Amino acid sequence: MKTLAIDLETFSELDIKKVGLYRYAANCEIILFAYAIDDKPVEIVDLAQDEKIPAEIVQAIFDKTILKTAYNAPFEIQVLKNYFQREIDYSQWSCTMVLGLELGLPAGLEKVGKALKLPEDKLKSAVGKKLIAYFSKPCTPLRANNFRTRNRPAHNIDKWLSFKEYCKQDVESERAIRKILEKYSLSDSEKKLWQLDQKINDNGVLIDMEFVNSAIEIDSKIKSTAKVQAQELTGGINLNSNLQLLDWIEEQEGWRPDNIDKESRTELLADKTVSKKTKMLLELKNLISKTSVKKYQAMLNMSSVDNRARGMFQFYGANRTGRFTGKGIQLQNLPQNHLEDLDTARQFVKAQDLDAIKIFYENSSDVLSQLIRTAFVAEKNCRFIVADFSAIEARVIAWLANEKWRMKVFEEGRDIYCASASAMFKVPVEKNGVNKELRQKGKVAELACGYGGGVNALKAFGADKMGLSGTEMESIIKKWRESSPNICELWQRVEKAAKEALKFKNATPHEKLFFEFDGNFLFITLPSGRKISYANPRIILQDGKETLAYDGTIQATGGWGRNFTWGGKLIENIVQATARDCLAEAMLKLDRAGYKIVMHVHDEIISEMENGKGSLEEVIAIMSEPISWAKGVFLTKDLVLTAAGYETEYYRKD
Repeated sequence: MKTLAIDLETFSELDIKKVGLYRYAANCEIILFAYAIDDKPVEIVDLAQDEKIPAEIVQAIFDKTILKTAYNAPFEIQVLKNYFQREIDYSQWSCTMVLGLELGLPAGLEKVGKALKLPEDKLKSAVGKKLIAYFSKPCTPLRANNFRTRNRPAHNIDKWLSFKEYCKQDVESERAIRKILEKYSLSDSEKKLWQLDQKINDNGVLIDMEFVNSAIEIDSKIKSTAKVQAQELTGGINLNSNLQLLDWIEEQEGWRPDNIDKESRTELLADKTVSKKTKMLLELKNLISKTSVKKYQAMLNMSSVDNRARGMFQFYGANRTGRFTGKGIQLQNLPQNHLEDLDTARQFVKAQDLDAIKIFYENSSDVLSQLIRTAFVAEKNCRFIVADFSAIEARVIAWLANEKWRMKVFEEGRDIYCASASAMFKVPVEKNGVNKELRQKGKVAELACGYGGGVNALKAFGADKMGLSGTEMESIIKKWRESSPNICELWQRVEKAAKEALKFKNATPHEKLFFEFDGNFLFITLPSGRKISYANPRIILQDGKETLAYDGTIQATGGWGRNFTWGGKLIENIVQATARDCLAEAMLKLDRAGYKIVMHVHDEIISEMENGKGSLEEVIAIMSEPISWAKGVFLTKDLVLTAAGYETEYYRKD
């Protein structure tokens, strides 16, 4: 036996989408255990009808010489850990889903099967989903089912037999997918990073339950009050009914808004012609629509019995770049905090003192939103060490493009936004000094223009809200590009290389980048040696011009289909992927140095350490160390990395 493929079907009263994998795994029952040894036929163990997992299979699960495989392997790992009450060595497992994600394929078993054009009999079906709903989830007690809350095999033996076949088919599908993808197996460094990802998910982070429960209670009071005030203001309309709100606004204003979503409400509140009464209603709607406070409930849902939230990170969640994405609480989109005294605000919330919050702060709901980060707390006698890379994407793109003046800015520790504005407008710019008003234009340009962005990109970063006209934005784009010719040239070089690779199988546009096409995927080898990929790439003629296309997830629909890319977008992928590899290097080094990583958000790493152990200075030193693969390009200096951070008892944005 060299390989053991596994698929589980489980039952739980908990919804895994709400409580996350770890809490689900601790509270579920395995009802079916399907497995296959090497290329042998799939076997199934019916635990729901008292069959036992064979002893040789149990032994194999813990045998370090046998590779265990599964699609979305963390699910099988965590469920089996709880079932056997034994630790499982992640190094003995391979996740087939990760192999697909690394190749730019979709995440679901059925979706990746379709993308790989597997036969329909090897794919999940609507029937299978119905069987999961029937046997794996509680059912509604009705007279027709004798008021039971769960369906068992005896309640419908035909369905149960179909469910067993469905479970076996999942093993067949996983094995078929793995055989196609195994030639693209993860590198050793990526395997180590995946194992570290599991370790970080295992660590979890402590939730201040008293604070969270108090925040939820205050939020409930705020929304109840808002609904009553809205009824008094309008004569009884329901704040949750957008139709009623639009009808009422039309009566008040004499015209009807097209929409009343968040963006529309913001525009209406800024409109000087809208009446004070309508604006009061819109503010009340904002209060009850604050989605960020729902994260408090997500914290309660995901917390285990020790009050630690686990399983918050998806390895290789971002297809092209390989960046981590969030699950459950979604740490990647936490609101920032700008309150001057977080300690005082937290005390008011813990005391459920809504009156004090209203006295000292302008917007009670916004206070709860800004305090979300602070619900993550360090264990007793511990603290968080928080550090993040400084302007890492700007550093990477300058390094790759050999934009020397930019690299010099970073080497000298100067402000890139001031330096960019100075290069654009040919005058000195200081953050709090001469021509300081130009720094904001430099900042917006830096954020929007590095990947070939135009006016719309500037608007996405707030250029229009700064009062800049279309003409001014066009001028900023032109000035930015004139000041960074090497970056602009790099867009063109990588697009040309991608097209050449599709025509001639490989191309090298750059000392640190390599493009190759194997007939199925376009690969770009990064400076780290990791490859990012584009499935089914091709060149399409549009208006007589060659355009790059590939298959991927379509953002608007979530389906699988044709996407387009170009030089600026390719560079965005390359830069963000390289920044991710810098983060990966830092995380692996910190883990080896004994730092307990509990969270990471974008380019930031949060470690939980006992008081007296570790230090911010050491973390920054480790994150700033030269990286072996980030050596000079075209005889220039190495990629210069720096980090900054703080130590704290609760998480916050410094």
